[in-house]
Amino acid sequence: MRLFTTWVMGCLWLIAGAAQAENVSGLYQVREPVAGQGAEARAAATSQAFDTLVLRLTGDPKAVQNPALAALRKDPQPIVNQVGSDAGPPETVRVEFDPGSTERALRKAGLSLWGSNRPSILGWWLVESVDGTSLVGDGQPSAQPLRRAARHRGLPLRLPLADLQEQLVADAKHIEAKDPGPLREVSQRYGADAVLAVHAQEIDGKWQGKWQLWLGEGREQGSAEGADPAALADAVMLAVSTRLAPRYVTRPGASGQVQMQVQGMNLPRYAELARVLESYGAQLKRVDGDVLTYSVTASREQLRAQLALAKLREVPAEQAPAPQVILGSVGTSTNEPPVSPAAATEPFDGLRFSW
Repeated sequence: MRLFTTWVMGCLWLIAGAAQAENVSGLYQVREPVAGQGAEARAAATSQAFDTLVLRLTGDPKAVQNPALAALRKDPQPIVNQVGSDAGPPETVRVEFDPGSTERALRKAGLSLWGSNRPSILGWWLVESVDGTSLVGDGQPSAQPLRRAARHRGLPLRLPLADLQEQLVADAKHIEAKDPGPLREVSQRYGADAVLAVHAQEIDGKWQGKWQLWLGEGREQGSAEGADPAALADAVMLAVSTRLAPRYVTRPGASGQVQMQVQGMNLPRYAELARVLESYGAQLKRVDGDVLTYSVTASREQLRAQLALAKLREVPAEQAPAPQVILGSVGTSTNEPPVSPAAATEPFDGLRFSW
């Protein structure tokens, strides 16, 4: 086991960059508009940036009201690495928060966090205005407000090409339909985890949007509004974020130690799994050939949802492979004895997954 671990740690750097590419980038960088001029207005924008970050990391709109965060809401400088600005209009403050300090502060406040490994979302955004109806496609100027809103809310958004075939499918009828079949069919080429359909309309000078989100067998829906297309986009992304987060964030006291086995492991998959489990205090306990056993701090529902993002499937107990030779166990001591043969035959009542 120690030979396996040494080999992994020695080679991990070769593929870590590729594994990290699927994470939400810039999760701890927040941009907020400055309402006014002077130091006081910038301080207010910096404080708002903290509120936005807390919502990104917890998915809970009430989290910022936690009394333990009152001091940081008033002055977030203790967890800020850098503050900059972008030229307007409007002027925007750019706040770089320190990930380690931020996470410690939020966990100390009793909050659970949503990690950077999040479901990729393919957005079908149909716009209906006085100028006509159009589908927002990747590379179009109208895509920029959607991308900014997704980054602001910590969501990995993808947009379709909006070619002729996709425009024929993504009409108002299919965008608002409860059956996502036609949209899912044209979405397959993009390989996203979730499909978001939005019908945005300009009504009496305001923007309203009906949205639906499909992730696996689940469906979420709602409506949002905004003063302009950018405000509507932010409202939709906020709603989607708060609906998704409960699948991956376990409330304090709702999680515990869960044993899990993963079949079909190799070096690249080991690195990918380490990234997926980074927020759950995963400890590698045993190696049986290509079957790895972990102990993690999570709920079973949360673990199932998170591993589904990595395209792992749950394996029924009756399909579990027979135990193989145990190489050893992971521990802090370099003189730790190997696992006894009896340990290999201990019953396993945790979750089983396979690539």
